[in-house]
Amino acid sequence: MPKHGKKYRDAATKVDRSRAYPPAEAITLAKEVKFAKFDETVEIHLRTGLDPRHADQQVRSTTVLPNGLGKTIRVLVFAEADAAREATAAGAEFVGSDDMINKIQGEGWTDFDVAIAQRELMGKVGRLGRVLGPRGLMPNPRSGTVVDGADIAKAVREAKAGRVEFRLDRTALLHVPIGKSSFSDDALMENLATLITAINAAKPSGAKGQYIKSITLTTTMGPGIPLDLGQTLALQVS
Repeated sequence: MPKHGKKYRDAATKVDRSRAYPPAEAITLAKEVKFAKFDETVEIHLRTGLDPRHADQQVRSTTVLPNGLGKTIRVLVFAEADAAREATAAGAEFVGSDDMINKIQGEGWTDFDVAIAQRELMGKVGRLGRVLGPRGLMPNPRSGTVVDGADIAKAVREAKAGRVEFRLDRTALLHVPIGKSSFSDDALMENLATLITAINAAKPSGAKGQYIKSITLTTTMGPGIPLDLGQTLALQVS
């Protein structure tokens, strides 16, 4: 096990691991104990009671955080004709079809954060699975990144506004960012409430027993802060 540095250990002493914190108090504490010089990302980590081996116990969905993620999202859109023009007008940094596919296949280029595909082009884009899949960049209908041409502009705007995807990993955990430590407490609370609402709505049909078992809030470099499960899961978008 790697040893934590002195700054981390000092920060960890300010977190009472014997108690579960109300969400608002945890957010304030996370910002107080952060020590990195850069603007750390605030994240939540949820331990579920799901079994990832079963198809009917998977969780994968998206939501748009009202206050964004605090970073510039570079969007690539695979589109043609009117859809391509709409993607450009909506703010996509990279728009194309065969040219972009060839660039990724030939050069291994992945200098973007989100890839969106016009549904009609997925026959071609599907060839990029080996490159984009392992990086979490492959367009997928379930994540809202494979859309009809008429919906391209909306998908681009949502991606740039702070759409986040949450997906159950192999250890039955969900890891999701909710903003930056420079955000106000209210902005982080709004983002957290939006995310919790979406996670509650995404409960799979095959879930048995307790859906969410624990939730921890942390910053990129900071210690984990246990959240009060009942209070956190009760958060709703106002």
